[in-house]
Amino acid sequence: MRFAVAERDAALAEAAGEVLAKQAGTEQIRAGWPGGRTASVDAVWRTLAGVGITGALIPEDAEGTGVGPGLGLGLGLGLDENALVPLMETLGRSGLPVPAAETIAVGAPLLAAAAAPQLPAVLRGSALLTVSLTRAAPVPFAARADLIAVPVGDGLRLYSRDEVETEPVDSVDGSRRLARVHAPAGGGLLLAEGPVELAVAYRRGVLATAALLVGLGARMLELTVAHVRERHQFGVPVGSFQAVKHALADVELAVRFARPAVLAAGWAQAAGDPEAAVRTSMAKVLASEAARRAARTAIQCHGAMGCTTEYDLHLYTKRTWALAADWGSPAEHREFIARRLGLTGVADIVSEGAGT
Repeated sequence: MRFAVAERDAALAEAAGEVLAKQAGTEQIRAGWPGGRTASVDAVWRTLAGVGITGALIPEDAEGTGVGPGLGLGLGLGLDENALVPLMETLGRSGLPVPAAETIAVGAPLLAAAAAPQLPAVLRGSALLTVSLTRAAPVPFAARADLIAVPVGDGLRLYSRDEVETEPVDSVDGSRRLARVHAPAGGGLLLAEGPVELAVAYRRGVLATAALLVGLGARMLELTVAHVRERHQFGVPVGSFQAVKHALADVELAVRFARPAVLAAGWAQAAGDPEAAVRTSMAKVLASEAARRAARTAIQCHGAMGCTTEYDLHLYTKRTWALAADWGSPAEHREFIARRLGLTGVADIVSEGAGT
């Protein structure tokens, strides 16, 4: 089967890319870390929302959105999971510290389905929304989000910041602003309940995170190739050394193999393929490993400077390590795939290895 990105999906990713190229440099990424000026990050997010990315999966006929047009199409854009992949790859490449997967892929569609009155503010980018489907786990961006959706009882409920207690948690990527959320048993707006609804939301979150990782891997590869071309030792560029060439070629192959797997997972979700869950897990495994390989190789090729917080590379490597473990680690997704294939013995070995 041959996959290609549809023109409309590509147009949204390109529009987002233009905004990011002009407004989202490393200064904005650093601003997302504790002590930074997050207002500059929020300004970029509002501009991106104006392009229409927050409403990518919202039906065009959704009522009560109260927002202006995105790409001249109305916001929601009425796109499907196929659009998530190029869009999230673009956002991942930028490194902008925003809850992209949580808002675009998971939260906004759930708010639309529940006819939530908070949806217009989310689509405009004036209210920051984050979501977690993992009970009792730290929630990304919960330390600064205006709206937080977490599992309570048998469903997923939406709360405003003043309705919950948040406890900040340290993360390898400080710009994710993790926090544990203590929500009351009552209250909040029910967004989803039951295994089917929650499974769809979870798969979208996994897909979006996998695409973010592909973008991050590609960005770290670009940074490293540029560095080894300029860095000289023994009178020649470091990039002319065979060991460096081979290491970077391995990264390029890993990213190239991961990208079509993520595209296939997006197609499977949009088409209602019975194997969508397996394809999505495969995409997350390949994307996580490709991005991790890119991070490891980038640090090695940069030498000591690659380990410093003053150098921009760490902004992307730390995001990679955090996202590779989020929405299911590679070990967890391998175990799921093994069980779906009936390889119970293999699944038990994977599970035991993950716990060591």
